[in-house]
Amino acid sequence: MAETFKDLGVCDQLVEACENLGWKNPSKIQAEVIPHALHGKDLIGLAETGSGKTGAFALPILQALLESRQAFFACVLSPTRELAIQIADQFEALGSGFGIKSIVLVGGGEAAIMDQYIKLARWRPHIIVGTPGQLLYHLSNTKGFSLRTLKYLVLDEADSLLNDEFEKSIDEILKIVPRERRTYLFSATMTRKVKKLRRVCLRNPVKIEVADKYSTVDTLEQHFCFMPIKCKDCYLVYILEKKCGISSMVFTRTGNATRFIALMLRNLGLGAISISGKMAQSRRLEALNQFKAGECNILICTNVASRGLDIPSVDMVINYDIPSNPKDYIHRVGRTARAGRPGVAISLVTDENELRTFLEIENRLGMKFPELPFKKEKVLLLKERVDEAKKISRRTIKESEDKSKNWERDDAEDEDDMDELLGVENGKSKKKMRKLI
Repeated sequence: MAETFKDLGVCDQLVEACENLGWKNPSKIQAEVIPHALHGKDLIGLAETGSGKTGAFALPILQALLESRQAFFACVLSPTRELAIQIADQFEALGSGFGIKSIVLVGGGEAAIMDQYIKLARWRPHIIVGTPGQLLYHLSNTKGFSLRTLKYLVLDEADSLLNDEFEKSIDEILKIVPRERRTYLFSATMTRKVKKLRRVCLRNPVKIEVADKYSTVDTLEQHFCFMPIKCKDCYLVYILEKKCGISSMVFTRTGNATRFIALMLRNLGLGAISISGKMAQSRRLEALNQFKAGECNILICTNVASRGLDIPSVDMVINYDIPSNPKDYIHRVGRTARAGRPGVAISLVTDENELRTFLEIENRLGMKFPELPFKKEKVLLLKERVDEAKKISRRTIKESEDKSKNWERDDAEDEDDMDELLGVENGKSKKKMRKLI
């Protein structure tokens, strides 16, 4: 395997940019992918999370861009906003010394859309990174923006991009972009849908696989703990207090659960913060940045945080709710033990259904996880404290919801007062008058 990026054919300018980022040697996926990419091949790259996939496609794209600068040169699609932002940051970090401009197209309200509109029209970036729906929105609504000159299309976390949520948007985008282009698919797992897309949009691709379809890294310790569901929160608190101070991600099934558990843990004096798809984009990024900066060492999250996020300092992942399939498990635990570092993954199993799912995960990975030998009597010493913290958390959430309902009622009353003041009967006329006011 090549020992340096220069050995792979990366130009001196980008080799220096890699050194500035602390990238001394290429990872396995980078060493396998970059030479083929520099020779103009379409690619399918399969590797576990944390293996350096972003660098594997960013470096060849940037090298080609340095040779032929043009607007809207490459487009990278991602299933989540956070991953899109992270990919764009990587492009900017590598290309900052060469005047490379990138833009992130993700949802975030009218102000964000207007900012994106202005940048696309006036700034004309070289690299576009975004979620499929937002890219399609701008292709349909932003005057003068098209991808007719696109040279590179990347689908990162391709297996997720081909689920029901994104498949229609991806199909529409593939109809719009030029057929003459380089196409890269990257994923930790190869699914039937990824194979289908391979037939549709790649030309004689080189398939590079540096991991099995279902695999986790060797530096990851994986355990499980079996307990009655009524004791689940006590076990969670016991583990987090036992591992006090380390950086941990706790995965739950729903956004409501993330909020409740984070409140409960904070009421117990633990530095927890939550993130879920139900939160506004600004709040999600704020929570993620607080966690990355170490201001809070416990991140309670849904699967929105399981894909591709590079948070190097995560020491432990806890599956508070067992994921529904092995693929999701792999992505979750891939948040720790990254780039050769050690990490721990612990799964909390509470009933027969979760046990069956967990056994399926073990079966797919071809390994048996040891059970953590916790003494139930020690764990249950926390019960009184945990129950009190949960009670306070429920009360806090209820008060917050009641306040929100009061605000909604006040807003509705204000609108009624305005309608009465305007003395306008027709609904459309009311809207026009409000805009004037």
